[in-house]
Amino acid sequence: MSQIVEMTALALAAAIRAKSVSCVEVATAFLDQIDRHNSTINAIVSRRDRADVLADAADKDAMLARGHIMGPLHGLPQAIKDLDNVAGMITSKGSPLYKDFVAPSDSIMTERMRAAGAVFVGRSNVPEFGLGSHTKNPVHGPTRNPYDHGRTPGGSSGGAAAALAMRMLPVADGSDYGGSLRNPAGWCNVFGFRPSYGRVPTAERDLWLPSMGVNGPMARNVPDLAMLLAVQSGYDARMPLSIHQDPAQFTQPLGRDFNGTRIAFLGDFNGALPYEAGVLETCRTALKHFETLGCVVEDAIPDMPLDAMWRAFLKLRSWQSAGGGRPHYDKPAERALLNAQMIFEVESAMKLTALDISAASAVRSDWYRSIARMFERYDFLVLPTAQVWPFPVETRWPEVIGNTAMTTYHEWMKVVLPFTMAGIPALAMPAGFGEAGLPIGIQIAGPNHSEFACLQLADAYDRETQWVERRRPVM
Repeated sequence: MSQIVEMTALALAAAIRAKSVSCVEVATAFLDQIDRHNSTINAIVSRRDRADVLADAADKDAMLARGHIMGPLHGLPQAIKDLDNVAGMITSKGSPLYKDFVAPSDSIMTERMRAAGAVFVGRSNVPEFGLGSHTKNPVHGPTRNPYDHGRTPGGSSGGAAAALAMRMLPVADGSDYGGSLRNPAGWCNVFGFRPSYGRVPTAERDLWLPSMGVNGPMARNVPDLAMLLAVQSGYDARMPLSIHQDPAQFTQPLGRDFNGTRIAFLGDFNGALPYEAGVLETCRTALKHFETLGCVVEDAIPDMPLDAMWRAFLKLRSWQSAGGGRPHYDKPAERALLNAQMIFEVESAMKLTALDISAASAVRSDWYRSIARMFERYDFLVLPTAQVWPFPVETRWPEVIGNTAMTTYHEWMKVVLPFTMAGIPALAMPAGFGEAGLPIGIQIAGPNHSEFACLQLADAYDRETQWVERRRPVM
């Protein structure tokens, strides 16, 4: 049974289809793994009763006996991130205000994963309202880093990344606004993919002025990542800006020749981004693997100041994030239950005018054009997944990096924002480990809608490095 949790998702799905292992055996193996490690890691919350999970798995076995396979996730245990609705399960968002909220229906992504045959075992833990890259909340407590249990796994998909690293899930879903798929992937030595906007449809409150947040997959290897992206992707009329391209493209072989491929490393943006000691050096070392593949790697930065992008981001972020908190902010009793991050976003948004938002959006458009000009010279852009190493779980957020004070709760994650603001796909993958034995990652970004090319490069890199298998977490 212990071998089951070590299998790749694709190999496990093939074994289920071949009936060499049953869905009940798979569910049992992962539930046992969760029982062994979750009390320490706290990655999976709102767990379903074991009997209910096994009953769902038995139903999947009965379908197989009749010759019916629901899809690529048939019989694979999943724990949807605790921000997306799962019908009949609590979606707490890590907030006391929602700790008893039972979702009446699935989100679009959950609906697709259920239709593909997933067996839901619980939810993956998140920061309160998903704000900040530190998975800690007053409802479920902190999730801990698999490589150092006294440190954070990042966030907001921290529960998903930690569960993956601990072999408590075969693959996982996540979401990403300011690095929520990328930072925890880098800090947990796994893969996380922020796709182009509209690749994975989400039920936006505003269909025509959508958030910069997107949903995407996480996995321990690139073929599994591509499989889950194929499940999550595809046009949905409920989201008119979703992408029409056939998700089957992500199921194609990933092999490709990268000889002569041009890669730009944006590094510290000529000193504009501070880093904790060792982070940039570890990521620079990882770049050598691209050169082994035949790529040409150069230092380069966009022709637009990073600070202009950051100032525009602050306005757009508060405008887009405050909607979920404003109704509670307006009621004093409920405001007392909001965390400092949500109060910051609401109060920042209250100072904005429509013209402020329009001007910030125009700056974002300029930033996209600046990044697009880089893609006239380079095929991919690369950055670290974070500016610091995983920090202690007791820390709210890093207030200083080196000699630079952070002015907001999310400024220390500025390194992920160039790709968020450009709206381009960015795939996070392991870069290596520092002197303290803590992991960090790099993110590769391609032009808009270039997800398949990003997957191809990441797969070639992973075959060179094999970080997931080489460095196991503390079990």
